[in-house]
Amino acid sequence: MLRVSLPKVGTYEAWRNHARAFLASETPPEDILWHRGAGGGDLFAATVPTPRAAPQTTVPRDFVALARLAVHHSDPERFARLYALLWALGTRPRLTDDRGDPRVAHLNRLAKEVGRDRHKMHAFVRFRDMGSQTDRRRFAAWFEPSHPILEIGAPFFAKRFGDMDWSIFTPDMTAHFVAGTLTFTDPAPRPDLPDDAAEDLWRTYFRSIFNPARLKPKAMQAEMPKKYWRNMPEAGLIPELIATAESRAREMAEATPTLAPARAEKVAARVAQSQEALTASQDRFHAALDACTRCPLHANATQAVPGEGPTDAPLMFVGEQPGDREDLTGRPFTGPAGQLFDRALASAGIDRTTAYVTNAVKHFKFTPRGKRRLHQAPNREEIAHCRWWLDLERERVRPDLTVALGATALESLTGDRRALLERRGRIEETTDGAPLLVTIHPSYILRLPDPVHKAEEEARFIEDLRAARAHLPT
Repeated sequence: MLRVSLPKVGTYEAWRNHARAFLASETPPEDILWHRGAGGGDLFAATVPTPRAAPQTTVPRDFVALARLAVHHSDPERFARLYALLWALGTRPRLTDDRGDPRVAHLNRLAKEVGRDRHKMHAFVRFRDMGSQTDRRRFAAWFEPSHPILEIGAPFFAKRFGDMDWSIFTPDMTAHFVAGTLTFTDPAPRPDLPDDAAEDLWRTYFRSIFNPARLKPKAMQAEMPKKYWRNMPEAGLIPELIATAESRAREMAEATPTLAPARAEKVAARVAQSQEALTASQDRFHAALDACTRCPLHANATQAVPGEGPTDAPLMFVGEQPGDREDLTGRPFTGPAGQLFDRALASAGIDRTTAYVTNAVKHFKFTPRGKRRLHQAPNREEIAHCRWWLDLERERVRPDLTVALGATALESLTGDRRALLERRGRIEETTDGAPLLVTIHPSYILRLPDPVHKAEEEARFIEDLRAARAHLPT
């Protein structure tokens, strides 16, 4: 048995170097005990010194991003789990794409929790003025993160507060930023931090942004857990603000102007139209969509192509736009890409009649070439104009999971179409926080000239659809 003691500073780099050396020597995961900091491990295990150099190993980018976060979790098994996954990548290079694999899912959860903890650190650290005898001001703060994240959290403050010296004390270790240099030292007892004038600014700011009419204590505590309150000067106002929220909301309502401005009529009309579309029957909804003139695409298309499927479908698939065949039939995914889509659904064990299938853009955009109509990708403005209808469809269906088929759907649902192939297979969130699985559009497979590559991509597409099915609640 081999024992590895990783340093508190440079943890990821040290783990990576050891992992490379172990892979080069073909050391299996079960022969290694990992530990961070001094002590720990098996009394009878042989301690392994840090390798000076090790051959580099090619791994997927998403594994590197995953490891950089997961090593800073408090789970004592994190290093072993990461090495076990790295070991498995030797025989399954695309294993990190399989979100249903329990090893991948567990490490993704660790990485997500570390990311959230770092975000809370950036939001909830409160510096106090410690006084200074030099031109540079000096501040200090105490913070208690859920995981040992100081090494990856402190650089944010170095960039933001580069004109002052500061220290952040945590139970795990301490960060010091002095004269532009960031260093880390062993943990120290919680310092006696004095009150300063900035605390009143925090209280004033918090009181001004607190909206009593939208008070949700549980949601507030989920975003700002009570464990951080004692180090935040504004948290002392929370009990009073909660206790007086009802009366303050009533005062705000009574002070509301009785005459709405002229522009409110247009807003009210748009809201009424949205509500009518939401509650309308499917036929009326389709008729309203077919009459849409929000963008120029309606002028040349045969008809608008709405989504189809049950309005209580657990799965919603969103493609790009109708093609030539769909424009003529008025139904989504009926052309060549739709036929491939149907085959993939059947292979993945998904009944299309139980899913809701639609497109991000509802009219066919094309360029005429003789008797043919050549597909043109919709631009950003056309996607934005049509997002109103897609949002209404999503509100009507309220699926458990939405699947973005291609870059146009991804832009419409998340606002960002970049790095589609890197994001493929991942569970992300739409702009309103609903779960979203990212994959390619079936037409991408049809355009591939190499039959072998085409078969591989179709198999991967089927795996993405299986992952979507597996994500649904049972």
